[in-house]
Amino acid sequence: MVRCQEKIDHAERKCNQKGVRLTEKRKMVLSGLLLSEKAMSAYELVDLCLENFNETISPMSVYRILDFLQEQQFAHKLNLANKYVACGHIDCHHEHEVSQFLICEKCLRVKEISLGEVTKEGIKQDVESEGFQLVSPQLEINCLCGDCINTGA
Repeated sequence: MVRCQEKIDHAERKCNQKGVRLTEKRKMVLSGLLLSEKAMSAYELVDLCLENFNETISPMSVYRILDFLQEQQFAHKLNLANKYVACGHIDCHHEHEVSQFLICEKCLRVKEISLGEVTKEGIKQDVESEGFQLVSPQLEINCLCGDCINTGA
């Protein structure tokens, strides 16, 4: 929980520098994402805010909050799962690289790793050589996490 609060504090400082507010409800949703080891849907975040913070937030408000968190690079949307995760680099002081997400297909645990610039450029070239235009270089890879492998889940 201490590490979560450090990340929230860092996110709040970043928001203040940009002239935007990390409201209490935004902090609650971000905390939920930070504390969860799994990707979460907006509706799961509604339930979490009620259970953990005794706060009722409408699903539409959660979606708006998630949009804000994505704009500020504090959260990512996993398109294949239609769920959200906290950015693994909230408290970094460098520019964010392209994210790659390893998603356990059994327990839905998510790990964010960075995709190097060389790999990103290679993907872009491959996409363009096939007559497509890259919209987002974000990659989502279905995997099995170590826990699920070891338990035979």
